[in-house]
Order: sequence, then structure tokens, then C-alpha cells
Amino acid sequence: MTRGTRPLTGWLTAIVLAHLAISFVHGSAHSGAGVLLSASQSAFVYVVILAAPLAGLVILGFSRSAGLWIIGLSLLASLIFGVVNHFVLESADHVNRVGPPWHATFTITAWLLAVTEALGSGIALWAIRRTGRVS
Repeated sequence: MTRGTRPLTGWLTAIVLAHLAISFVHGSAHSGAGVLLSASQSAFVYVVILAAPLAGLVILGFSRSAGLWIIGLSLLASLIFGVVNHFVLESADHVNRVGPPWHATFTITAWLLAVTEALGSGIALWAIRRTGRVS
């Protein structure tokens, strides 16, 4: 890894780890509020939202391009999934449907997830575009 990529890697590492921590708190709010996910939603959460960004960080150390793609696309998919389920669809997973005492934690963490996902995917995809690498 070159000297110029260290700040980028540091930012992506911080964002992915913050995203992971926020995901755990949000998961606790899901459990506490009794907001259950389907089997397919749970699989998406475990594979795409939790595991893929971490795998992308590890791969980033071996293949900058592959790591950036994995981080960028997994966080973008997470952002779309979260926005649709927390803010668009009227379901038990919508922020306005979660009642006390979990409403504040659920809502704040839903917003924080969206912010970290937007930042992380934006930085990773910007870095891909900047380097001109698509492989």
C-alpha cells in the first residue's frame, strides 16, 4: 500500500468499524422492540451488512481494487436496504412504528447507519473512479 492510500484506508477502516458497532446497537434495538426480520432479511444483514464490509477491509490489504469494490457495493446495498426498510416501507421496521422505550435508539441508529453507509460507499466508489480501475 502506498503512502497516498493510507489516509483513505484509515477512513474506510474507521467507517466500517463504526458501522459494525452501530449495527450491533441497532440489532439490540430490533430485539428489544420486538422487530423481527424474515429469514432472507436476516441472511442479508449477516452477509451483506455485517460480514462483507469487514471482508472488504481484509481484502483491501491484498487487492486495493477488490477491497474497494466489496466495501463500496456492500455499503451501498446496505444503504438501500436500510432506507427502504426504515424510512420508506410501512412495516414494523419503519422508524415511526417502533414505540418506547426503543424508539429513540432505533431511530438514531437507523440514521447513523445510513450516514456511515453513504460515507463508506461514497468514499470507496470515489476511490475506484479516481484510480480508473474497474477490475
